[in-house]
Amino acid sequence: MVDWMSLEEITRDADAFGKLMHVLLGLYVWEWFTSLGFDWQFITGKKPFRWPLIFYFLNRYCLLFALVGIAIALNVKVEVNCQALYTFNQVFGNAAIGLASINLSLRTIAVWSQSWWIIVPLVAIILGHWSLLLHGILLNAVWLPGQGCTITNTNASLLAATFIYTMSFDFLVLVLTAYKLFQPNSGRSKLVGLIFSDGLIYFAIAFLGNLLATVFMLLNLNPVMSIIANVPAAIASTIVACRVVRRLSKFTSSGAERFAASTQNSTLAFRSQTSRAPKLASSKVVMNDGVDVHVQMETFDSPPDKFAEYDAAGNRRKGDAYDPEAQQITDEFKRPPY
Repeated sequence: MVDWMSLEEITRDADAFGKLMHVLLGLYVWEWFTSLGFDWQFITGKKPFRWPLIFYFLNRYCLLFALVGIAIALNVKVEVNCQALYTFNQVFGNAAIGLASINLSLRTIAVWSQSWWIIVPLVAIILGHWSLLLHGILLNAVWLPGQGCTITNTNASLLAATFIYTMSFDFLVLVLTAYKLFQPNSGRSKLVGLIFSDGLIYFAIAFLGNLLATVFMLLNLNPVMSIIANVPAAIASTIVACRVVRRLSKFTSSGAERFAASTQNSTLAFRSQTSRAPKLASSKVVMNDGVDVHVQMETFDSPPDKFAEYDAAGNRRKGDAYDPEAQQITDEFKRPPY
C-alpha cells in the first residue's frame, strides 16, 4: 500500500509533476505559436476587433503567463518568494479556467440567438464561478534548500468545489448547445454543422478535463497529487474554447451553385447570354456574438448590349454590327441534329 503522505512519495510526485508541467508548457506554446497569425490580424487592424474577443485574448495569455510562472518555479536555482510566485500562478491559472468557460458560454448564447432567458442564468452562473475561483487561491509554498519551491498545503475542499462547479457549468452549456442544435427547426446550415461537429466535441473535452481534475481533488492523496490534474484541465479547456472562437471567426460558406439546362438549345442560350466568366462576390454577415462570417457566391455580369438581332430564320438583321461569337451560335442552331 502506497503511503501517499510520506516525504519520499511527495518528492517522487513532485518530480513527476515538474516533468508533466514541462510537457504541457511545450504543448501549449506550440498551440499558441501555430495560431498566432489569428491574433496578429486583430492586433494590426486587418480584422475588426469585437468585444467577445476580449475574453479570447485574456484566456490565451493568462494561461501562458501561468505556465511560464510554473516553469520558473520548477527551475529556479536561487531562493525566491515561493508563496508570491505560486499565488501569481494560481491567480492566472484560475482566471484561464473561468475565461474558458465564458468563451464556451458565449457560443451557447450565440446558438440561442441571445435569448434573455439564456443570458441571465448564464451570467449568474459565471458570477458564482468567479467567486469560487477567486476564493480558491489558497495554497502554501516554501523554499526548501536542494529542492526549490515546494507546495506544502492546499485547500482541497474548496478546490474540489471549484472544479465540480466548473464541470457542472461546462456540462450545462454542452447540454444547452446540443439541445438547440438537435431541434428540427434549427436549420442544418454549414454554420450549424460546424458548431455541432466541433463545438460539442470541444465542450465534451473541456468537461472531461475538469472531471479528471475533480477526481484527483476529491481523492486528496497529498498536496501535489491534489493539483496535478489542474493544469491539464486548464490547458484542455483553454485550447478548445479558443479554437471554437477561431473556427467560427474563420468560417466561410460557398454560395449556391447554378447549373444550366441540359438541352442543346438551353446550353447555347446560356453561352450567348454570359460573355464573361463568373466572379466570386463576398459579403459579410455579423453574427449575434460579433463574429464576422464571410459568405462567397458566384455571380455573373450582365451581358453587354452588343449582340446582333436575328429573325425567326436565324438571319442577321440589317444595320447590326457583325458579332463572330453570335454568328457561330446561330450557325450551330442551323446545323442538322445528326
